[in-house]
This record gives sequence, structure tokens and C-alpha cells, in this order.
Amino acid sequence: MKKIIVAGGGHGGIATASILAKNGFDVTVYEKNHRDSMGYDWTDIFDKKGLLAAGMSLPPEDKYKIKNNMTFYGPSMNKPLVQNVPEDQLEIQMERRDIYEHIIKHAENSGVKFVFETEIKAPIILGNRVAGIKTSDGYIYTDLIIDACGVHSPIRNQLPDYFEIQKEPGKYEEFFVYRAFFNKASDKVSDKFKLILLNENILGISWVADEDDYTDVLIGRFEPFDIEEANRAIDKLRETNPAIGNEILRGGSFARIPVRQPLGLMVADGYAAIGDSAFMTVPIIGSGIANSFKASSILAQTVINDINGEYSAETLWDYQKTFFKKIGNGLAPMACVKNLLTKLEGRELDYIFETGILNAEDMTIGADDTSLGAILSGVKPEDIIVKSRGVIGDRAIFQKIVKMATDMVKCISVLSVMPQKYNKSSVINWVKRYNRVF
Repeated sequence: MKKIIVAGGGHGGIATASILAKNGFDVTVYEKNHRDSMGYDWTDIFDKKGLLAAGMSLPPEDKYKIKNNMTFYGPSMNKPLVQNVPEDQLEIQMERRDIYEHIIKHAENSGVKFVFETEIKAPIILGNRVAGIKTSDGYIYTDLIIDACGVHSPIRNQLPDYFEIQKEPGKYEEFFVYRAFFNKASDKVSDKFKLILLNENILGISWVADEDDYTDVLIGRFEPFDIEEANRAIDKLRETNPAIGNEILRGGSFARIPVRQPLGLMVADGYAAIGDSAFMTVPIIGSGIANSFKASSILAQTVINDINGEYSAETLWDYQKTFFKKIGNGLAPMACVKNLLTKLEGRELDYIFETGILNAEDMTIGADDTSLGAILSGVKPEDIIVKSRGVIGDRAIFQKIVKMATDMVKCISVLSVMPQKYNKSSVINWVKRYNRVF
């Protein structure tokens, strides 16, 4: 029986483990945290269809709720854009620890073994192959490593250079987040879920979400910041959001979230990355749970199809190729949009809101779709005229949007020529072209 290790307890890794164990593989998940402390002490929003794609049932109805529509603001907060997500696209909101409890139980029932409180330190490399992991408990060898260790994976970032797998995200490719749940100081709430872009003209976002028993506050930046800056930003939010109390009920912690295109190369001999380890989040919003679940079925099927148990870059290439075809080809162009947002000034973003270049419909279309094409196809013809007039009306914005569009065309062009069969030199050449786009 082939032995497979899932390194780290990422959602996609656990989901892949479940499918493989059901199909007779010996699968063990190694995770540094205790079972009861998996995940951040906060809620997550994701498309529930991801669970179904991974072969899991939906959680009990008392464990989740339908998320509120978001109200988006520019830095001046003059013109709000309110989502109106169709009922069939509504995402669910769930405690992250409840998500983990649900998927871990499913995995254990499928035959997956878990080893908690074991820190993964590095990959074991034998020749040109990933052959195991170095852990706090010693060396563990295996036939295949599935890397689900996250954005700063100690497996991925210590792979040899000749693997040609990008080790770390670059500038503006991860989001630094502080999030806390405060007591409610007032019931006077203008928006149930308010998200402010470039709040205080600082590159990042702030959100204030009103819940029954607390107020959820998030500060996100493209540069690292400390607790003093987080508290200052929250105090500023209190001036216009009286519901934010002074007592932190839970949370109050920092996290890093990838907001970039998927990893250009996510497989090697004995190795496959998934979830945040492969940068599978939607670049504009940083949500990646559903994509990880969807990718799990692709990876698991690729492993099952490798009847000789080679688990080489060549046999695992179908996983990467299929992932990009179904998901990645929609995510990567969105990174071009994200890159545009990192270059906009507060005045320019306000102009985009006020002239209709960006409207409420744009914030609603594709709420559960990772395809940029699907989102763009939903733009109404009459909106195109308004958007075009707005873009032409500001030279600086026009130039930045033209640059974004050019990069997007390059991205789509490169994606269209991804090698269909694995050949090391052609794959590496393609990966270099892909990475140059961004």
C-alpha cells in the first residue's frame, strides 16, 4: 500500500487525504497545532459547493449561517456600493474551528490518521525527489508529500532551487491582517457588513461587520503593521462606527493571507502543493477555502490514476493542468486586477466609485465564481458606456487601467499555452513566462 503524507492541516490537504483514504491509500496528516486549536479564532466565509466538490456533506445547519451582503466604500465614503447576491450564489459563514471539526471528522471516518502537535521543519530530499519530511519528532519517509502547510510553507520554501518552484510570495502578494471581535457598544448600525477600500488612504482595507452578539473588525494591509497601528486604526473606525466596543471578546490576532496568482509550478517528483501552499486564494479578496476543496478532488484523482505509484512531476502534472483549466485560469487574471488596486491613490479610487467605473453590480456578479470571464460576461452593455467615459475622463487612471489590461492579455496568452504533456524544459520555460507577467 502506498504511503502518503499530508504536511500541515490545510483545508485542501485534509480533503485530499479523505478521498485518498477512501480509495485505499495509507494517509497521515501531520499538523503542528493541537486538534482543539486548529484555525484562527474567527469566522470564515466560503462557497459551500466546495465541500460538495470534495465529497463532503454540508455541516449541520446550526453550525453556519448565510453571510450578509457587503457594502463597499472608497476612502471618502461618499458613494457606497451594495451587493445584492442572488440566492443561489449566497456563501455561508462559519466558525473556522467548526469547519475544521467537520472536515477532520469526515477524514477520520474515511480512514485518515492524524498526528497533532508535530512541527514540520523541512523536506527530505533524496536525489531529485522529495522523499519525506523532517519533523520535531524525527525523519518520516513516504511515497508522496502533499504540501498543505500554508503561505510560508517550510516544505516549499526549502525545496532545492533546481526544482524551479517559487519559494516565497513577493511584494503585494500577501495580505497582513489583524482581526478582533468586540463587544457591541450600540445597536445603531448603518450597514451590516461595511468594507472600506484604502481606508485613511492607506493601501489596504478595513471592515466592520455587525453580528448579533459582537462587532467583527478587520484591518488589512499590504505591509506588516503592529498592534499599536491596529489599535489606532480601530479607534479611528469607532468615530463613525459606534457599535465597536472596547472589550475584545475573542480574536485579536494577526494572520497572513496570500493574494496573488496561483503557484506557477506546484508539482515535483514526490511533491504536490495545495491550498495556501499553492496560493489558491481569489487574489482580490483572499478567500481560498472553497478553491482548496475543489482542488482536492483534482489532486486525489490524479494520484489515484497513477496506477504505478510513481508520483513524479510527470504523473502529477495532470493535477496542475486540470487545476488551471478549471480554476487557475480564472484566478490568475484577477491578480492583474489586484495589482491595479495596489497602484491606485485614494482620489483615484473615489473617482472610480463616483463615476460608475465600478458599480454595485460589479460587486455582486460572480460572488461564487472564480472565473474572470464569467464576471466580465455579466457586465451590462449600458454599463460599458458609463465605464468607458469614466476611464477616459482621468488620464492617470486611464494609463493604469491600460497597463492592467495589457498584463491581463499577457496572462491569458501565457495560460493558453501551458504544456499539455510534461517535459521538464518546456514546463520550466512556461513557468518563467508565467511568473514574468506579474
